[in-house]
Amino acid sequence: MSYCLKSESLLDTGPIYVRENGHLYMVNQSSGTVKNATPKPRPFRLFSKGFSVELCMNREDDSARRERTDHFIFTYTKEGNLRYSAKSLFGLVLGYISDNVDHIDSLIGFPEQIAEKLFSAAEARQKFTEPVTGLRALQKFTEAYGSLVLCSLCLQNRYLVISEKLEEIKSFRELTCLDLSCCKLGDNHELLEHITKEALSSVTRLLLKDNCLSDAGLRKMTAPVRVMKRGLENLSVLDLSCNPEITDMGIGYLFSFKKLNYLDISETGLKDVKAVIQRLQTQISLVHSKVPLKEFDHSNCKTEGWAEQTVLQWEQLAMKTVKPNENLKSRTAAEHFYGKRRRIEEPVKCTLVQIKAKASENLQFYKDKVQNCHFPLLKKEAAASHQLKKNKEQGLTEQERERTSKQKHTCLTMEDWDLLNTY
Repeated sequence: MSYCLKSESLLDTGPIYVRENGHLYMVNQSSGTVKNATPKPRPFRLFSKGFSVELCMNREDDSARRERTDHFIFTYTKEGNLRYSAKSLFGLVLGYISDNVDHIDSLIGFPEQIAEKLFSAAEARQKFTEPVTGLRALQKFTEAYGSLVLCSLCLQNRYLVISEKLEEIKSFRELTCLDLSCCKLGDNHELLEHITKEALSSVTRLLLKDNCLSDAGLRKMTAPVRVMKRGLENLSVLDLSCNPEITDMGIGYLFSFKKLNYLDISETGLKDVKAVIQRLQTQISLVHSKVPLKEFDHSNCKTEGWAEQTVLQWEQLAMKTVKPNENLKSRTAAEHFYGKRRRIEEPVKCTLVQIKAKASENLQFYKDKVQNCHFPLLKKEAAASHQLKKNKEQGLTEQERERTSKQKHTCLTMEDWDLLNTY
């Protein structure tokens, strides 16, 4: 009773509790005085101690932070102080569009000077190496600018690039030079079928050395020209060397190339070389050259255009996918452990193949009207072949001419018609 009166006099509000170091304590009020004073309340923080606007921005990814720094140009003064200045509005807009180049609807009618800078900016960001968006962006440029993007393409011995970036390569238009040497494509490759399309009718120089081609491949390649008068109708230089499956019958398909000025069929599977030389002279006026022609020097064909660095990026990307075989070291270690020696087998050299290669290693042809200025010593030979052709034409009777004309119209087989129906 006394305690209650005393508490009322002191305006007792009840027991007082204090929490320290994670433990809860009650203040002893038996003596009437508070022994342990109530600790001062700590200031309440709504956010964490290190919170600020800058920290929120730092939570973004590195690409966003890099975009913000791209807005400035950092330089040093003579005194060594760091100085920065803002980029031009054109540079900022160009960078933004190049980052989103795959969302462009169309570039037709856009100025070429600005388009070249936009292509270079996107190329520096390696936008054309991306699997899906890179192809879509590249197609926008090739549709609008054609040969400016790429006028000459050299893919010699780059079969990895062809297999990885086939659709990107097919998007190029209005090429004038295409080098596919040593790629082992074969007769049924998709790229060889694409060459005969209208998009590459501008090709004047085609190098298909060592591509495992046969007579069937030549028949497919020349079918649009033989029947529909389109495809590789402007072809001027053709290299078919080192394709042993091409025979005398396959050479007959090349007669449809009326504008052909240079031909190389060295190291092919020809049986009657003299007869083939005679046919080429009489049919399309190609004269056999006794010296190597500079037109078949592969150093002249280079990749030229806006996408030159893009092709190099594709090649570097394809080389990264080829990893060295890690099992070779373990295999050699096991051979040393068991005392085995690696067998060294020397390649068997066939004398018949060597003799055949030597006999047909210089089967290069040129058109007499084009090459007379380069080879004055061969003028007499060209003139004799031209006179021989005239004599044969005069010796033909009217019936023979009608017969040959009928054969030209009926030379197509069912396979040719099936092939043409695919176009």
